[in-house]
Amino acid sequence: MLQSLHVKNLALIEEAELEFQEGLNILTGETGAGKSVLIGSINLALGGKFDKEMLRTGADSALVELTFSGNPKVWQKLQEMDLEENEDGTVLLCRKMQPSKSSFRINGETVTAKQVKELAEVLIDIHGQHEHQSLLQKKNYLGILDAFCADAYFPLAEEVKESYRAYRDLQKKLEEETLDEAARAKELDFCQFEYNEISEAKLLPGEDEELEQEYRRMNNAGRITQGLSESLRYTSNDSPEGAGSLLSRALKALSGVIAYDDRIGQLSEQLREVDDLLADYNRDLESYLDECEFDQEDFQRIETRLNELNRLKGKYGRRLEDVIAYGESRRLQLEKLADYDCYLEQLKKDTQNAWEIYRKACDKLTGLRKKNAVILAEKLKEAMVALNFLTVEFTVEVTGLEHPQENGMDSVDFLISTNPGEPIRSLSQVASGGELSRIMLAIKTVLAGKDDIDTLIFDEIDAGISGKTAWKVSEQLNSVAKKHQVLCITHLPQIAAMADYHYMIEKHSEGQVTTTQIHPLKEQASLEELARLLGSDTLTRAALENASEMRKQALAYKAE
Repeated sequence: MLQSLHVKNLALIEEAELEFQEGLNILTGETGAGKSVLIGSINLALGGKFDKEMLRTGADSALVELTFSGNPKVWQKLQEMDLEENEDGTVLLCRKMQPSKSSFRINGETVTAKQVKELAEVLIDIHGQHEHQSLLQKKNYLGILDAFCADAYFPLAEEVKESYRAYRDLQKKLEEETLDEAARAKELDFCQFEYNEISEAKLLPGEDEELEQEYRRMNNAGRITQGLSESLRYTSNDSPEGAGSLLSRALKALSGVIAYDDRIGQLSEQLREVDDLLADYNRDLESYLDECEFDQEDFQRIETRLNELNRLKGKYGRRLEDVIAYGESRRLQLEKLADYDCYLEQLKKDTQNAWEIYRKACDKLTGLRKKNAVILAEKLKEAMVALNFLTVEFTVEVTGLEHPQENGMDSVDFLISTNPGEPIRSLSQVASGGELSRIMLAIKTVLAGKDDIDTLIFDEIDAGISGKTAWKVSEQLNSVAKKHQVLCITHLPQIAAMADYHYMIEKHSEGQVTTTQIHPLKEQASLEELARLLGSDTLTRAALENASEMRKQALAYKAE
């Protein structure tokens, strides 16, 4: 769950630190107090878009930090992302924002916005003020149904995706095979020419590198011989001043005094080892000098071969291995063209087999969707009745598509009727704003039981509702909060009265400076805020009694 939020220099917030609790956390405040900034700051920490205008006036940077308590799914995701866990099991997300750049950290380690968003998927679910508008787009219904299918969906979806890609690759290959007789003959001649040119060269992997090294040696033989000869003159025994001669004289000098001290004998042995190593070096050097002599015809042969290899690399590939691979592809193309009709027939069979595999995978996924569609419709209907839809008919309809898609061949529609006698029609066509808000809450409530996300945030889920319906919404939020941490920004007293924890968002002005402050409310302060939400400008005894009665009613429901 979300344990704490720390915000600094964002919009009207100079600095705020807020701790959240389990259950239903309600946030209220007057219009313009900064409620949207609170949700906005959380979105920013989770990788949302930042605009420099969001910076507090006069500040160089802004900071948002979120601390979550982890669960097994979160820790598994951290391991998959190769990120370290905190010793206390918490997850710390931090974003520092400056006018020209932003930086993200997870548990102190610098990460990308993409990584933050990936982790956020298992940490928190935010329902924004206008998210219910997505229900007006039919294309979103499939994702809702698939989310309800939960873990059973993923292996089938992966099977469909893989089989679709295999089918599409073969289909594309088949579509590209449009050679007529004349074009095939022309391609065959060209392919034969390229294959012959490469195969006749009898290429060997790495041959060019070996020849280039030999060519460099031969081409610089004079300089090499001069350098080696000079080195041999300095190290051999043939020159009085050579290292070999000097070592012999040093050994002779030691031999005259070995008898007087055992340590001198040890030094003499060390020097003799050096003398042996130098002798080995001189022999190897003399041998290399002998090999430096080469036939001019060999040099010409290597030069000619290198020119040929470089010419082929210029035509068919940057590396010799690329040229060899291209030659093999030409050989396979020759085999195909030699019996083109047979090849084409086999390609058609392979494409048809891939289509059958794809369709079978789609059928399994469709079966899962249709089975869960019935269950989802029933659960959503129950949730909507609980949200004061007095009479509601609701169906999740799964129909087939004509053309294959990466996610299957299904189209999903949500069909609803909220008034007796009215025909059931697509949700995207008939629902009002207030109904959409409640339906989205119903969807969130049903899906909440299908995932391991601990924290749900609802930003003004109460749009377009009031009275008894508001009570039903508050009851539903309370129900969700029994299994999840819920943060809810609201302007309705019926919802605020159901709070397990109540927070106040206020705007203060001192001179030319305006700040937003957020703080938890104790019971009496919460009642006073309820009275304000009930429409009382003055905290009269009657207003407080009304607020108290509403709070008692909410507590009685929570105790059931």
